Amino acid sequence: MDPAFQSLRYGKDARNPRIARITLNRPERLNAISPQMPGEIRRAVELANDDDEVHVIVVQGAGRAFCAGYDMKESAEQPDAHEWLQNEMPWDPMVDYRWMKRATDDLMSLWRSYKPTICRVQQYAVGGGSDIALACDLLVMETSARIGYMPTRVWGCPSTAMWLYRVGMQRAKRLLFTGDTIDGATALEWGLAIEAVPPGELDSAVDRLAERIAGVPRAQLMMQKLMINQAYENMGLASTQMIATVFDGITRHNPEGVWFRAHAEKHGFHAAVEWRDSGRPIPEGEEARRLARELRESK
Repeated sequence: MDPAFQSLRYGKDARNPRIARITLNRPERLNAISPQMPGEIRRAVELANDDDEVHVIVVQGAGRAFCAGYDMKESAEQPDAHEWLQNEMPWDPMVDYRWMKRATDDLMSLWRSYKPTICRVQQYAVGGGSDIALACDLLVMETSARIGYMPTRVWGCPSTAMWLYRVGMQRAKRLLFTGDTIDGATALEWGLAIEAVPPGELDSAVDRLAERIAGVPRAQLMMQKLMINQAYENMGLASTQMIATVFDGITRHNPEGVWFRAHAEKHGFHAAVEWRDSGRPIPEGEEARRLARELRESK
C-alpha cells in the first residue's frame, strides 16, 4: 500500500500512464469505508488531476467486492465509537452534518474531478459503496454484481443523493422506498451502467473504455464533463445533497435509528442488518423507543 494512504492504493497504469487507478484496499472488510477513506479518495483524485500525464481515472476495489458500504459495525455496536453518532438527546444535528457533509464532499471529488472517472464494480457496490460508484462518470459492472442502498429501510439516507440524477424519479423511489438492490444487467437496462459484462470480462471492458478515453486531449475531456455536470448543478444538486445529508443524520438519531443501534449493540450488527433487510416490519415511533429502552436496560 502507498505509505501516503491507509485505505487505498493510487498509481498510474504500468501499460498506459494516461490511466490512473484508485484502488480501495480493505479487502478483508469488502473495502468498507473507513473514516479515513473519503478524504483519501479526495487526495488521490487531486493527485490525478494535478498530473498532466493522466487523462482518465479508474476507481476499483481490491479483492472480491468493490465496496460494501460504510464500515458501520463498530459504530452500531459501540456506544461511543464516533463523536457524530450521539447518545444524548436532544442530539446536535450540526455535529453529525459537519462530519457527513465533509465525507460526502470527499466522495463527490470523483464527480468534480476535471478528468473522467470510471468505476469498476465487482460483486457489491452497496450503501456508501454505491455513493462512490454513482459519483463516478461511468460504471462498468459485472452482470451479477449488486448495487443499491439498503440502509434506506432504517438508519440511512444516501447523502450524495445521486440516485435521482442517475436513474430518474420513479426508479429512484422504487429503490429507496424498499432498500432493494439491482444487478449489473438491470443497471445496464436502466442506463445506470454503461456496460455490464460477465465477471471474466470485467477487466478487459474497463481497460478498453479507459484507453479509448485516454486518447482524447485533457482539455476536451474537461470541457465535456464540465458542460454535462453543470446541467445537473443547475437542477439543484448541491441543495439536494444538503437536505439528504441532514436527513441521513436524522435517520441515525430518530426513534427507529435509536432502536436499530440498540438492537445492534445487544445482538450484533449483522443481526440488526438481517432484520433490516428481511422485510419484517421495522419498529417505529413509541414502539421503537420502548424496545430501545428495553434492549439497553437488559445489557
